[in-house]
Amino acid sequence: MQCNQPTPVLGFAGFSGSGKTTLLEAVIPQLNAVGLRVGLVKHSHHDIEPDSPRKDSYRLRYAGSDQLLLATAKRHMLFFEYHDNLDREPSLQECLNQLDHSRLDIVLVEGFRDAVLTKVEVHRPAHGKPTLFSHDSNIIAVACDKPLASLTDGNMTSLDLNNADEVASFIRLWLSHAPDTEKYLPYCAK
Repeated sequence: MQCNQPTPVLGFAGFSGSGKTTLLEAVIPQLNAVGLRVGLVKHSHHDIEPDSPRKDSYRLRYAGSDQLLLATAKRHMLFFEYHDNLDREPSLQECLNQLDHSRLDIVLVEGFRDAVLTKVEVHRPAHGKPTLFSHDSNIIAVACDKPLASLTDGNMTSLDLNNADEVASFIRLWLSHAPDTEKYLPYCAK
């Protein structure tokens, strides 16, 4: 197996309710507007059911298929079914391996808070949760809705959580200037 990460990967980590999805929803169109093709890996602790019981794909999944690829002219959806009922969490690497990196310029990762990858922390002091950056050396910036006193020393980039332009600019700058060791994860192609 040849190992190399073909696409830069940047995580967005924070506690539930901090605004990660809302921020990415505003940032992705800005990155698209400058020609970047963005992939996204989102981790969820909830069970998902993106299909309707009346649809063929749902029926085929529940008939016992282990993997199902639903393909249309507009999109493909790949379903993995785990019939063994083991409680498993997907690994970030496993998820990255499933992407078509030839069609991407960057992969943004929402969640996977404890994974080893370069991250932007999304933080809202009003939620009363601790910051992550003081315990995670992979965090290179904090997007926050209020200035944090602990960020005034200049060792950590502070971003306005409510300013998608600023966050998108930070990502573009990071793509252009960050060292490869910060942008690329070890990646093993199938």
